[in-house]
Amino acid sequence: MNHSEMALRINDLNKIFPPDIEALKSVSLEIEKGDFFGLLGPNGAGKSTLIGIICGLVNKTRGEVKVHGIDLDTDPYLMRKQIGVVPQEFNFNIFETCFQIVSNQGGFYGMEKSPARERSKTLLSLLGLEDKMHTPSGQLSGGMKRRLMIARALVHGPKVLVLDEPTAGVDISLRRSMWDFMLKQNQEGLTIILTTHYLEEAESLCKKIAIIDEGNIIENGTTQSLLQKLKKETYVCYCEAFQPKEMTFPFDFRVINQKIIEVDLKESDILGDVLSTLSSSGIKVKRIKNKVNRLEELFVNLVEGSKTHD
Repeated sequence: MNHSEMALRINDLNKIFPPDIEALKSVSLEIEKGDFFGLLGPNGAGKSTLIGIICGLVNKTRGEVKVHGIDLDTDPYLMRKQIGVVPQEFNFNIFETCFQIVSNQGGFYGMEKSPARERSKTLLSLLGLEDKMHTPSGQLSGGMKRRLMIARALVHGPKVLVLDEPTAGVDISLRRSMWDFMLKQNQEGLTIILTTHYLEEAESLCKKIAIIDEGNIIENGTTQSLLQKLKKETYVCYCEAFQPKEMTFPFDFRVINQKIIEVDLKESDILGDVLSTLSSSGIKVKRIKNKVNRLEELFVNLVEGSKTHD
C-alpha cells in the first residue's frame, strides 16, 4: 500500500513508563484513509497509551507516527490538527453552554470566529442537540454529553476521528443513532478509529480490526478474515416450551431456560443435525440465529493463544 494512502502510519512504536514498565512493544500499524478501524484489547493492553501518543497526550519512547503523511516529530501541532478525539471521560466545563464548548474548540484549532460558530450550529443540530445549544453542559444527560463530545471533536474538520469507548453508559436507541451518524461521516470520507468493549459494535461497524494485548499487536486484519479464525460458532435455538432435563447430544450445548438452547458448532458440525437431534428429543425449534458475541469468542481465543506461545 502506498504510504500516501495511509491515514495513520505507526512504525516500531515503543513506550516505557518509569521505572521500567513497557506499555508498547515495537508496535507497527497502518490504517488506510476512509477506514472504520477497530482497536480492541483487554484493560491494560496498551490501547490508551497508543491512543494517547497518536493524539499528542503521551510522549513516545521511540518510533514513528504519521497522520496523513505528517510526522509527529517534525510537525506535532499540524499532525494533531488532523485528529479529533472523543475521550472516555467527560472533560468540558459544566458551566459553559454546548455552543460555547464546540465553538471555542474551533478557536483552539485556529478557526476564524464566524466559520467556527456556523459549523458548531450545524454539528449540534445534526447530533440532535439543537434545542440544547444554549444549555449549560452540566444539565445534559449522559447520552447528550456523549454527542456533545462528538460535535466538539469534529468542529475543526479533522481527517481522522478517534473514538475511545464512546458509547459507555449510553442506552441502546441512542447508541444506534450515534452509530448511524458516525457511519454517515465515514461514508463521506472520515477515517474513524474505534476502541470499545462492546465487541458486537466492532463486528458490525469496523472494516478492519487490530487486537492488542500486553503491548503487542497480536492480530490485525479484516473483520471477516478474523471471524473466519473462530474454531466454533454459537447458535441460539428458540424453542417451544420444554421441560429442561438431563440430555445427551453429540455437540456442545447449554440449556438457558425452558425456551432457549445455545449450541456451539465446530467447523465439521452440521446445523441440520442439531435440528434433527433436538426434534427427536421432543424439542420443537421455532427459529435459530447466530449469537452476536462471535468477536468476543475470537478475542478470548486469540489472547489465550498468544499467552500459550509466550
